Amino acid sequence: MEPGKDNAPAKAAEPAESGDAAANTATAPAGGAPAKTATAAKVEDYGAAISRVVESAQRLGVELDEKEAREWVEAMANEEAGGDLLVDVNTGVYGHRVSMLDFQPGDLARFREMGKIVGFDDRPPNVLTALSISGSAAQSKINSFPADCDFFERINIQADTREEACSILADMIREKALATASGPGHRLWEVKFGQHPAEGTKGGKPVGVKSPMSWTIDEIRGGQMEVELTDGSKAVYTWADATREPGWCKLDWVISDSSRGKLANASNVLDTTWEAPDGKIVPLDGFLDPYFQEVYLDAESIPIFSKLVKELSADTVDDYVETLEHEVWKYTVEHPSYGKVARRLYNVFRMNGHYAEAAFIRELFDEPITALYQVAALVQTLNDAADSGEDFDSETMTEQVDKLIMSAIQALDGPEEAEMVGHLLKLRNSIQKRGAEADRAEDMADVQGAAMKAVNDYFERALRSVPEIDAYLKEIVARAP
Repeated sequence: MEPGKDNAPAKAAEPAESGDAAANTATAPAGGAPAKTATAAKVEDYGAAISRVVESAQRLGVELDEKEAREWVEAMANEEAGGDLLVDVNTGVYGHRVSMLDFQPGDLARFREMGKIVGFDDRPPNVLTALSISGSAAQSKINSFPADCDFFERINIQADTREEACSILADMIREKALATASGPGHRLWEVKFGQHPAEGTKGGKPVGVKSPMSWTIDEIRGGQMEVELTDGSKAVYTWADATREPGWCKLDWVISDSSRGKLANASNVLDTTWEAPDGKIVPLDGFLDPYFQEVYLDAESIPIFSKLVKELSADTVDDYVETLEHEVWKYTVEHPSYGKVARRLYNVFRMNGHYAEAAFIRELFDEPITALYQVAALVQTLNDAADSGEDFDSETMTEQVDKLIMSAIQALDGPEEAEMVGHLLKLRNSIQKRGAEADRAEDMADVQGAAMKAVNDYFERALRSVPEIDAYLKEIVARAP
């Protein structure tokens, strides 16, 4: 998708009057942003659709408050969802209207504290950034059991050439990686930077042409990685090699989340742009991301956010929905994972006007069984922490496994409960041993497999229980990939 040039930047609105119903939130249009695909016409009466999904929820045993659902649908449907920027004048956070509806500020201090580790500093005037939380982290009102702490950061680099911008980005990522390699309560475990020029394997895992290069901290320190090519020869790629085509960039840490008394995986996905001397904005990975799933943490970053938003194409909403629908197809047909299907359908339905169906899916994320999503993700985090030495004490990790055991007991019944608890107890024992990586590998696979099967079965059953969603999935499946 080529960046568009017709849109005007968003501007922060003045605080609402104290008597206004929206006194805590100021609204600013992201001027010229793409028009809503399916809701440009007048809002329809969603009453019958809501009644149908409420009936489906009752049959499934999901508690769906009809009054609350109607209020949420009304809030979604009353305005076009294509380009409204909401700024919370009390907290200084901002984001797209549909994202802000799902965000609650209770965890804001926690995310801002993590942001000190994962976020990049401005280098004014040539490098400006805008850090946000994204995904389930941003949807804190509906995701009671978020597995990870996902961040997303826009980085705009003014430079004479693209090569210079890539070099600045490479320096920033390396500097951040080295500065946050380890410390009180955190450890860096992977950086994605650069693209593989040929097929091969690295660490026993296959890599394809243009797939992201994954760097360990030791490889970053050494400035190079080794890959075995398909012909059996060895290739050595340097950090400078990766700098030429940064591609999709992401950093991952294990962080001790003191406010919740547990370990968490914290990631930061970078959307980096080069601003040429003539003012042209060029995404370094070839794609300027939309902003429909992010909540930005500092209103002072609105100017750079606005500059980038105006570059979005008029087809951004359509492109966004199309991309998500392809992922729905992938996780329905190619790599079945109905939890991922549900998350993507929720975002599709929020954007294309299927608000009643979105309200139903919204409730699914709050059910106890979705805690198993957290189980599947956190066992990997615990394993990585167990291998890190003194950075994380075994008592903290053992307590976290105990919490996962309680989540499994609450979510499951009968043989499934007994099997999951048994796997978690074995994992608990292997973590306490420290360094027993081989023993843990099988335990981790058992836990993750059992957890994801339960989650997958639950979400497939739930999604298929609503005729409209079931029909939509069948339509997606019938499409060519």
